[in-house]
Amino acid sequence: MPVIALNEGYQGEIRDLEENFHGQRLLYVGWEDHLMFCAPHCIPVDPQMPFEALATAVLPSIYGMHPDWASVDTESIEWFHSGQRFTPDFTRSLADNGIGHKSVIRFRTPGLTGINGSFS
Repeated sequence: MPVIALNEGYQGEIRDLEENFHGQRLLYVGWEDHLMFCAPHCIPVDPQMPFEALATAVLPSIYGMHPDWASVDTESIEWFHSGQRFTPDFTRSLADNGIGHKSVIRFRTPGLTGINGSFS
């Protein structure tokens, strides 16, 4: 990403490189139509974690407080990777599903649009 610096020739140290996270990768995860969570969460994940663990263990720990979460059917979730619709292989790792460092995963839960349909 280009940087506009106040001083010509500025060179900053990049601190969010993958090698700085001790084998973890940063993953941005956002739930569409649920603005109670105004931006994607940035979480460290093991690239070898099965996608199923993301869907069934990690996401509930992040979003489980929302009243809609109790109605989420993980098999009907619509998944998006970096803005493109995709169908993950739940048995394969995040890395095997093409999830890299600082990837963005967004998901939509059909029929669930926030508290009383308010998108919040």
